Amino acid sequence: MSEEFEFPEVDEIGIETLESISIAKNFNSWMYQTISPHCNGKILEIGSGIGNISKHFIDDGRDITLTDIRENYVTTIEEQFPEYSKDKIIQLDLVDPDFDNRYRSLLTQYDSLFALNVVEHIKDHKTAISNAKKLLKPKGKIIILVPAFQSLYNTFDLALEHYRRYTKKSLRKLIGAEFELEHSQYFNAFGMLGWFVSGKLLKKKTIPLNQMKIYDRLLFIAKTIDKVVFNKIGLSVITVGIKNS
Repeated sequence: MSEEFEFPEVDEIGIETLESISIAKNFNSWMYQTISPHCNGKILEIGSGIGNISKHFIDDGRDITLTDIRENYVTTIEEQFPEYSKDKIIQLDLVDPDFDNRYRSLLTQYDSLFALNVVEHIKDHKTAISNAKKLLKPKGKIIILVPAFQSLYNTFDLALEHYRRYTKKSLRKLIGAEFELEHSQYFNAFGMLGWFVSGKLLKKKTIPLNQMKIYDRLLFIAKTIDKVVFNKIGLSVITVGIKNS
């Protein structure tokens, strides 16, 4: 996409969206269950936001470090998990020009790293993936989930400052430049309908709260549809890679 976005210190639309998603307990659990099998050992989450997925890892006693680029999100995470170790909550920018020096203590420290709905916000996504690789141990895994299909790009994407949406092919190309590819799939085909209607037809800028509540109640339908279509289509696309050097 040709859009140029500014970087607001406080992401108002993002906060509102994450708060809407936070009420979808079933959906967040489903996303966690989908990526969790690929996460092992010492885990790093890129873009923890307000902790919607982080909570599941913490509740399950996983060894996870939480990060976000924005200071206000880091503060929110600290307030959300007051008993969690503060040295495992870090402000981190994947495309910091001085990345190697600034995050020297984090390099090659993690067995797995995941970023859910993060990479689409980064204009220089190639550098982001390259720097993510530096944080992983040899044979460490990267798990990336991003919005799928450019044809679905709408007012939601613009408001959330998404530079692009992906396909399995384009995400595999991005991850495959730095990692050995292990797994790739689409996720949440049912969600495409709501995204299209609210974002394309109704031109809304944030996910309606009532729509999210209804969707969460109907999650059994979403899970069933993904099985029926064999994850060949979806609102999101997931790719897993292994650090091979």
